[in-house]
Amino acid sequence: MPEAERIEEKHVAAQEPPERYFVRFTAAQRYLHVVLLTTFLGLAATGLPLRFSDSFWAQGMARTVGGFGAILFFHKFCALVLTVAFAIHVVDIFRRAWVRREKGIFWGATSMVANWKDVKDLLGHFRWFVGLGARPRFERYAYWEKFDYWAVFWGMVVIGFSGYAMWFAPFFARFMPGWALNAVLIVHSEEGLLAILFIFMIHFVNTHLRPDSFPMDMVIFTGVESEEEFKKKRRDEYERLKQEGTLDRRVGRVPEVSLVRLSRVVGFTAIGVGLVLLVLTLLAMSGR
Repeated sequence: MPEAERIEEKHVAAQEPPERYFVRFTAAQRYLHVVLLTTFLGLAATGLPLRFSDSFWAQGMARTVGGFGAILFFHKFCALVLTVAFAIHVVDIFRRAWVRREKGIFWGATSMVANWKDVKDLLGHFRWFVGLGARPRFERYAYWEKFDYWAVFWGMVVIGFSGYAMWFAPFFARFMPGWALNAVLIVHSEEGLLAILFIFMIHFVNTHLRPDSFPMDMVIFTGVESEEEFKKKRRDEYERLKQEGTLDRRVGRVPEVSLVRLSRVVGFTAIGVGLVLLVLTLLAMSGR
């Protein structure tokens, strides 16, 4: 290649704008997710030995930490931390809706509440899976993300209430009949097991094992995603912001290498712990 062409090629490359990154989650949302992630794993790691206390691995864990009483203590501690995080999230939702008057909290393109578009996207996705239609274009939250969110929200209410009813049984016995207090034990145990299976078998797959994100979706840790990812995963949101003239307001910083590396360590560790707990759960359920 002549020297003049090489110089021109370098000049063109130097003129190319750097890849832009767009903010998807705020720092507060990311920190709250870290709390949710760690406390849920803690609850799963302590709740399963209590649920399957006759399993060999549960008894071994109890001996390691000082007995099932110690496991129950850590279970309650994680429950308290997660309850505070859940309360902060709920308060923030109502603050944004009624104090800051943000539009789209409970309905619209930016809401986590399901709407008719989610139904069409779900049906369109099934058609795309079997080659009968084009791939749906998603808005800020896809239908499976909303499903994940409300599954966790519902679980927090049901599992949380039943757990506190057992913890503070004398107080709840003042206005709950005896059969209801017996029922909350079953509800807490079975709903907790369902939540664990859902997170480890559904949420992990939806979030990290899809072709678009495999082997891990980093955005919940870094808070930003590249413009290419943005357009590919949520084309409708990208086009909407572009038409509104607000796309540039979402431009963020390129994630630091150290943050990306730390996020991978945290993410893969969580997935690894989840898979181990899933295997132990399935072994216990099979009677082994």
